[in-house]
Order: sequence, then structure tokens, then C-alpha cells
Amino acid sequence: MTAVKIVTILGTSTESWEEAAHEAFREARETIEDIHSIEVEDWTASVEDSEITAYEATVEVAFLVHHER
Repeated sequence: MTAVKIVTILGTSTESWEEAAHEAFREARETIEDIHSIEVEDWTASVEDSEITAYEATVEVAFLVHHER
């Protein structure tokens, strides 16, 4: 039987929403092993003076749970 844990991570970028999602994944893989999948849950942006200043991607990261015996 397999168990999967899911965490939510917010990635940001000044370039694009896609880059923000990639940033969330890059950060996740630094501390999470056996990532099974990611799902983008939401796209948002910060705006100043009628311009987008930061793209944000809320990403759910799913990874396998390992039980130590």
C-alpha cells in the first residue's frame, strides 16, 4: 500500500506564472524526496502602479511517505 503526502507551496517570479510554478518545484525538491507529482492550484499576481510586479503560483506537491521501521 502506498501513502502520499501533499504540501502547498507558493512560488514567485518577476518573469511569468510558469516560472513561478517552476520555482515552487525547485524549492520543494531541495527538501522533499520522491516527489510524485505537482498540481498548480492557483495563479495570482502582485500589482503596483497598474503593472504586475510579481507572478505567484500556488502549487500542491505530492510525495511518497516512507515509514521507518
